[in-house]
Amino acid sequence: MHCPFCNAPETKVVDSRLATEGTQVRRRRECMGCGERYTTYETAELSLPRVVKSDGNRERFDEQKIRKGLIKALEKRPVKSEMIDNVVSQITKRLMTEGVREIPSQQLGEWVMEALQELDQVAYVRFASVYRSFQDVNAFQEEIDKLVKATRAKGLNNSSTRPLNNGQKK
Repeated sequence: MHCPFCNAPETKVVDSRLATEGTQVRRRRECMGCGERYTTYETAELSLPRVVKSDGNRERFDEQKIRKGLIKALEKRPVKSEMIDNVVSQITKRLMTEGVREIPSQQLGEWVMEALQELDQVAYVRFASVYRSFQDVNAFQEEIDKLVKATRAKGLNNSSTRPLNNGQKK
């Protein structure tokens, strides 16, 4: 690999380790010409399944669409960007392990909802309202009731599903 600082053809790997949940190799390199050090990331180039949209059109899988949907649902919620990156990475990894050539967009939407249900339940309801095209307040209430029931069944204690008391969370 050529040095990005002086374009010298010889560099050596100083350190190498797994990154991004084992899907990348992070390498520290040193230029033999100028002595500068820099980091590179190596990722396997894999063929991901095509996404079949509800209208029958097919398109390549785009991590950015998943990320944008998550960011929109998590807007103004106390969730770090690293957590969003982890969800995108998990969904991408899950997609690769499916071993299929095509996957319905509805399946991806369900995976996003599963991740949001664990990550932030307010964001889950936001995403569900758009994804499932809620038409009225009753649809919201039904989804919230299902979410509360599932949360209780799992024994989770997520503050975003607790009832409000005088405008304040308990």
